Parts: sequence; C-alpha cells; structure tokens
Amino acid sequence: MTGREDVFQKAMNDGHSAAWDQKWDKAAASYRAALEEIPDNPKALSSLGLALYQLQQFKEALQIYRRVAQVSPDDPIPQEKIAQLSERLGNLKDAVAAAMKAANLYLNQRVIDKAIENWARVTQLNPEHVMAHSRLALAHERLGHPQQAVTEYLAVASLVQRSGNLEKTAELVERALKVKPDSQEALQAQALLRAGQLLPKPVRPKGGTGPIRMAQVKQLNAPEERAESGLDPIDEARQKALTILAEILFEYSDESNDTPARRGLQAIMHGTGQLSLQKIEQTKIVMHLGQAIDAQTKNQDAQAADELERALEAGFSHPALYFNLGLLRSRGDRLESAMRHLQHAVKHEDFGLATRLLMGQNLRRLGRLSEAAVEYLEALKLADSTLVPSEQADALRQLYEPLVEAQLQQTDDNAHIRLCDNVSDLLMRSDWREHLRDARQQLPKSDGELPLPLAEILIQAQSSQVLGAINRVHELARSGHMRSAMDEAFQALNYAPTYLPLHSLIGDLLIQDGRTQDAIAKFGVVAQAYSVRGEANQATNLLRKVIQLAPMDLAARTRLIDQLTARGQVDDAINEYLDLADIYYRLAELDMARKTYTTALRLAQQSNADRSWNVHILQRMADIDMQRLDWRRAVRVFEQIRTLRPDDDGVRKSLIDLNLRMGQQPQALAELEGYLTYLEGNRRSEDAIIFLEDLLKDHGDQVELRRALAEQYRRAGKTEEAIAQLDTVGELLLEAGNREGAVEAITMILSMNPPNADDYRKLLAKIQTDG
Repeated sequence: MTGREDVFQKAMNDGHSAAWDQKWDKAAASYRAALEEIPDNPKALSSLGLALYQLQQFKEALQIYRRVAQVSPDDPIPQEKIAQLSERLGNLKDAVAAAMKAANLYLNQRVIDKAIENWARVTQLNPEHVMAHSRLALAHERLGHPQQAVTEYLAVASLVQRSGNLEKTAELVERALKVKPDSQEALQAQALLRAGQLLPKPVRPKGGTGPIRMAQVKQLNAPEERAESGLDPIDEARQKALTILAEILFEYSDESNDTPARRGLQAIMHGTGQLSLQKIEQTKIVMHLGQAIDAQTKNQDAQAADELERALEAGFSHPALYFNLGLLRSRGDRLESAMRHLQHAVKHEDFGLATRLLMGQNLRRLGRLSEAAVEYLEALKLADSTLVPSEQADALRQLYEPLVEAQLQQTDDNAHIRLCDNVSDLLMRSDWREHLRDARQQLPKSDGELPLPLAEILIQAQSSQVLGAINRVHELARSGHMRSAMDEAFQALNYAPTYLPLHSLIGDLLIQDGRTQDAIAKFGVVAQAYSVRGEANQATNLLRKVIQLAPMDLAARTRLIDQLTARGQVDDAINEYLDLADIYYRLAELDMARKTYTTALRLAQQSNADRSWNVHILQRMADIDMQRLDWRRAVRVFEQIRTLRPDDDGVRKSLIDLNLRMGQQPQALAELEGYLTYLEGNRRSEDAIIFLEDLLKDHGDQVELRRALAEQYRRAGKTEEAIAQLDTVGELLLEAGNREGAVEAITMILSMNPPNADDYRKLLAKIQTDG
C-alpha cells in the first residue's frame, strides 16, 4: 500500500528533530507514525531502531533491525546492529552469526576496516571461530599488518591442529613466518610443532567479559523464564539483580576501551571533579563482578559472595549488589552480615519485597520473632499494593500501619509464627500474584472507596478503633469542624501513638487550619520516621508536600533527593538536583549551584539515567562559568559537550570564541578544523559557510577565519565571494606588516582568474619590489 508521502516526510522530520534534542521517546513515536504510512521504509525502520536503542528497549530494537535486514538484505548496517544488540542481550550465538553476515556484506562493498571490525567481534565472542580468524589473517596480510596477521594465522593453526590436520597446521605456521620471519610467536609455534606439542589456543581479548556474563545470567534463568508459573518474589529479585550486575559489567567493559568513541564516564567527567571510580578501582570491580557472576551461575554461593564483597571494597555500590550479597549470605550462616547488606536494598523498588521476605526469614532463624513478623507484614503490604490501581496504592499501604502497630504490641510468639507462616505461604510460590488475587476475593467488600488490606485475612488486630477514628476525622474536616477533627485525631493517638498515617493526617489538618509552619514541622518528623522504617515511598510523598509548601526548604529537598536515589528513581532525583541548583542560582550562590550540577552529573553517569541529562547539566555548568568569566573552566565543559554532541554548532562556536578571547589561536583553529572536517564528512558544506560567516561577525580581524571561509566559498563555486575574502585577508596582512602572507593571498586570488587580474598583478609586483 502506498502511503501519504507528505505525512510520512513530516513524521520523519519530527522524529529527526526530537532525536537531535535527545528526546528519544518522542522520536520513536514520530518514526512509528511514519511507518504507519510506509511500513517497510528502511530509513524509518533504522531510525526507530536507533531511538529504541537509546531508550534501552533492546529487545524491540532488535526486532526492528531484523525487519530492516529483511527489507535491505544487502545492507551490512542492520546485521551489524543485530550483532551488537544480540551481544547486549547475551544471545552470543545470534551475535556471532549476524557479525559474520555484516563482515561479509562489508567485504562485498570493499569496506575492509568495517569487515575487520566485525570479524574481530566474532573472535571476541567466540575465540575458537576458525572462519573469522582465517578472514582476519588474510585481511591483515593484504593490508600490510604483519603482527596482526601472524597472530591470526597462529590462532587458525592452533584450532586446525586440534582437529587432527597436522599438515595444514604446519602450512599455517610457515605462512605466519613468511609474513613476519622474525616473529617470536611464530618461531615458538614452529618449535612446539617440532616437539610434538599443542599450540596455545586463542583466548578472548581482554575487556570482553560483559557479554559473556550476560549470556551466563540468561542461561541461568532460562528454565525459569520458560516456565509459565513464573518465579517467587525472591527469585524474581535475584534474576533482576544478576541482570543489572551483568549490564553494569557490560558498561564497565565498554569503558575499559580507550578509543575516543568509548571514553564514556571518564570523558564526560573530565574537568568536573574527582571521579568516584578511578581506573585501577574500575579494573578491580570488573574483575570481581565477572568472577562473582561466574561463580553464582555455577552455584558456588560462598565464592560469589566473597567476590561481591571485594567489589564493594573496591568502591562499587549498588542496590543490586547489596541484595545479591544479602541473599547469598542468607543461604549460609552469616545472617547478621546478610541483614546489614539487605538494609541497603530495602528502599529500592525492585528489591523491596524480596528484601523484606529475606529479612523476615533471617530474623526468624535468629529467634527474633516479633521483628520477623513485622518484616513479613511489610512484605505483604508491598505485594498487596501491587494488586490495586496505582492511585489507591499509597492509601492501601497506610491502612497497613495500624496492623503493623498492633503486631508490635503482640506478645504471643505463636501469633508471630502463625503470621510468618501465613505470609510465607501466600508469597513464597511461583504463582504468588494469582494466589494473592484469589485471597483478595475473600475479603469483605469495603464500604468506602479504598480496598481493605489483605492482612485482614491473616491477623485479627485491634485496629478497628484507629480506623474508625480516622473516618470520623475525615467527616468532621469535610464538614468544616476543624477543631473537632483535630481533637478526634489527637484522641486516636491514644490507641496508636506511633501510627504514622494519623500523624500525616494531623499535618493535613494543620494546613487546612492555616498553620503552615506547624504542618511543615509535622511532615518533616513523619517523613524521617518513615525513612527510618524503610518506607521510602511514604517519606518521598511527605517531603514533596514540604517542598510544595516551602520551595526554599533546602534541607527537605536534600532529604528528598536522598530518598529518590535510594529508591532508584534517578531521573526524579536529577530533576530535584536541578531545582536545588536553580534555587542556589537565584540566591546568587553560584559556587553552590555549580557544585550541585556537578553532583547531578555524577549521579547521571553512575546510573541508568537518560543520556540527554549529561548535555543538559553540562550546558548549565557552562553558563555559570561564562557568567563568572571563568573561561578556562567553561572551555573544559564545552569540550565535554562537544564530545557528546559533535553536531552542536553553538558549542563549537563557543569553543572557538573562548579560545580566541584567551589568545589561544592554535586551539581555536584546531577546533575550527575539527568541526569543518565533521561537516564535510556529513556533506554539510553549506552549514560550514554559515558557521564561518557567523564567526566573522565577532572576529572580523581573524585572518585564518577569512581564509577558511574563502576556501569554503571556492569549493562551493562562489568565486566572487572567495576573492572578496582573500582581498580582505591581504589588506589585513599588509596592515600587520606581513608581506609574505599578503603575497600568498594575492597569489591565491590570481589562481582563481579574477576579472581585474592585472590590478592584482600590479599590486603583487609593487609589494615584491617594496620588499
């Protein structure tokens, strides 16, 4: 079906604009709209694949690139992307197959360097891939890379030797010696062959452990993923933690390469403060994480736990590590150690439920039955809140508070054990969600809008007085009887003095009564209590209330950021950092504003935050540096932005402008040359002319800028404009006493056959005579 070309093109343009601004979700939506018009358009499919990759929706991105490969079977780029995504997802067999296809297609197009890159990827993923090593050996030999060719020929020889073909093995070693007769590796291989010994097998290049560990995690969880019944909460969290650690290892492995395109964290953080992970520490972390995952996939729990602790000692800190370490220690006898680690994971939304269950199990084994029962009840609260609509979840969690309070007052150990057993039976099963839904069906229908807590089935707590009092408080407040409502609330505290939702309700009443400062103080105390309990969600909600009431309360905002970070809500935490920095900025505290931006940048880089944050934050830092006339610092920040967004002409202009202001003309010209080369490589010559014309508005006396503009005019066929620029260059050089430079400029003009060539020849002769 032929789609509407105009609609398709508009959607594509919208997608490109959004992608330019790093708004990948909007870009993806626009590309999907374009594909509705022309479903098999390769450009639209490729653009959607890129957007999904940036959104870290790797599985869907892989499906899209497979469609591109079907539509454009002779294009190597889709196969290359399939290889990269398959590698990212741990599907090493698919990655190898796609990389080989990509290499062969590049070879057909005579793009040898890209073919070599893909063959090298194959040998990294599968060091015993004979065909890839063979192709690499031939390519390096023909390109005049003797050392690389020898290495690959010896790799093939080793693999052929193990297949039993000794004659072919000897031929390959001789071929290696022919390529590089003085190669010690080849001579040693020849000696080993003569002695009847095996050649060393090819090994995986260093730095490639990320995809391998991801594949191990995938294989470890494969049986569970195929099972229709699913996993219990602890196994779900274990799978999530292992996957996160493998992904982090993948990223660190990528950053271990020193190529300019992969400087990652270190390049972005350059000039913004001390890195939290120095190179040597990062190397240790990569090693220990890789060994931990390897050991855990082999059910070597003790060794895996030891390796995770070494990664922790090397400076790595993440809720996934703490949960996994707590889980492994819980399986042994080191329960106190397990509890310490689990405390760091309990606030994270991915691990909260499983952490509560593990803590309940450990406390029960330690004989601390009352605490164990509370942890099991907290786990049930989290699980129960996942079954109701999101707008009711917070209210349902609050209804658990009197039940928790009553459980704390319980002195009967048998009651504690009964509760632990009941919750464990409900949750520690593969179909726990379905089982919870069935249990919820047994609850009596609620008279109000809120669902009743599922815990009503499991315990008979004396909480009805508190719940009844709260209902009366709401009725009185709605009727406008604020004093009576407050009295009723304080009376209810006699039944449950530590029931935090009741204290929050008192804060709401204080706001309605116009006592804002008292409400802020109340919310702050309650938020701290929730935080101590590990109820990060409730603490976050209350701190947001405080900030709405008092936007300049810096202490509350800082605590809110800590809570968001602990819960893994990194984007929200970064937003709060930016708001905090904006407050400092409005208070003219530029040092604190910049320091806050630096902290936000570090958080963005050490987490899975949207990559667009980096540029956004760095631009704000550069603005502050410019206002303070700290040009050198601004240059360092702009250089980082340029690395992230090489097509940003505003950043390029700022870099050239600042270097010229500081008298650093060589650096300015190097920056100019780099950008012009970039534009030329992307066939944007017209943009280069516009860029140079704009620069000359502020730096008209810069001879080199005019020369560069003249060259761009000449290439574009604008001879008259090129001559005009060179004429000005000659005048400026003569005024500066640079006769040699002026002669060179006039000579260039004459090479373009100007209509008044005789005048220029006379001028040239006069300058040479006077000289």
